[in-house]
Amino acid sequence: MLDIEFALVLTLHQPPGNLEQLLDTQEPEAKEILWAIDRIPRSLWQHEDLGRVHLSLSGTLLETLADPDFQHRVSGIVDCEALLWYLQNTRIIELLGTGHYHPVLPLIRPVDREEQLDRWQTIASHLVARDPVPGFWPPELGFSMDLIPTLRRHGYRYVIIDSEHVSPLTPMRWDELRYRPHLAQFGGEQIVVAVRDRELSNAQASGIDTEWFITEVRARTQYCDFPPLVTTATAGENGEWFRQTTPSRNFWGTFHTELMEKVRAGSAGGIRPTFISDYLERYGPHGWVTVGPGAWNTDWHHGTGFLQWRGSPAQQTALTRVAELSEAVDAARRNAIAIGAPNPDLYRELEDALALVLRAETSCNFFWGDAWVQRCHDDLDQATNHLQRAETLFR
Repeated sequence: MLDIEFALVLTLHQPPGNLEQLLDTQEPEAKEILWAIDRIPRSLWQHEDLGRVHLSLSGTLLETLADPDFQHRVSGIVDCEALLWYLQNTRIIELLGTGHYHPVLPLIRPVDREEQLDRWQTIASHLVARDPVPGFWPPELGFSMDLIPTLRRHGYRYVIIDSEHVSPLTPMRWDELRYRPHLAQFGGEQIVVAVRDRELSNAQASGIDTEWFITEVRARTQYCDFPPLVTTATAGENGEWFRQTTPSRNFWGTFHTELMEKVRAGSAGGIRPTFISDYLERYGPHGWVTVGPGAWNTDWHHGTGFLQWRGSPAQQTALTRVAELSEAVDAARRNAIAIGAPNPDLYRELEDALALVLRAETSCNFFWGDAWVQRCHDDLDQATNHLQRAETLFR
């Protein structure tokens, strides 16, 4: 019986200022989120020889956890300094790169994609030093093939992609397509694609029984004549299953603990936790694929075409305005550099404008509809003010 390599992926994101606002208005929810994040390394310690998890933390969440004022405010809830230290444990955690403000990357301009990735790498290098970070989590699993050169320039070896959007170029069976990493190419650059199993991930998000998981994984991989890599990926701090504080009723206290005990006892049907990078070192990628533009599934949509973030007139208007202001800020920055403008205030205004445009691109601003899209416009209004002040300094 072949071993089944199991890659567990959890993504963690909080929009700028969200945890602070929740502490003011819905403190119990803020506590549940913080405890859910803090629970991850603590739950893995007891299985340090076996437990493996891939974590993606948005740059805005890292900024919040590292902020001294926030750390002081929540000191009676979670020790954020200790939590950031626990994330250094490379034996149990493989960190994934992502976009700083958690944008749906295919929906923003290429120059902003570069900035989003640069800014995440900058803060991650200070807080959770990993060199290099091997894998990339596209926010909302939003991917298009033209992202590949950008990811490669930033040093990423593999990217996680939802199974719904992966199509074979090399002839392969269904189980080969889903349970092997592959290569994808665009613009002369190649990257490894690790395929997220959508159905198993749906189960992981909503509450999963250990025996069912073992039986289902065995059935899905029964015809594999290669060591399969089964990848599940969900949010790690959203939903009752991950936020529940009673161990016997949450992901870690039930499913994960039971699975680790069965792995240790040799009764997990050959399933063994792994890091994707370790699998690649042992077995490498297999075959070529192409990836259609899309994201992961949400409650009401399958993710193809990014409809959840650009389907309404309000979303489309906001995205158009983001692109227009991004282009204006980029042109002003390039112009200032080209003429050798000496005024430091000019560059500060342009930097502030750029940061606000990038923050406006946060995926939550679009996903939550009219309730949040105004946040995008508010940031763009402020960015416009900074850009206008910068324009007066050119004179």
